[in-house]
Amino acid sequence: MTKYRLKSLRNQDFKRQEDVADYLNISRQYYSEYERGKRMMPVEVIIKLAKYYETTTDYVLGLSNVRSKVYYD
Repeated sequence: MTKYRLKSLRNQDFKRQEDVADYLNISRQYYSEYERGKRMMPVEVIIKLAKYYETTTDYVLGLSNVRSKVYYD
């Protein structure tokens, strides 16, 4: 499930909610709602998170359990 994956990614990379929210240019509270499954993420946010964590959108969404390293231009 996406909400568990978001928190897991953030913790694995030693990031705070504030760090991710700043990257997405949203408030920490707004990002927290993504992690808690209270708010749906737009496609653009999913793509930005995949780039931020250098992985696939499938992994961010929880569709894959393999965290492939992907480098975006």
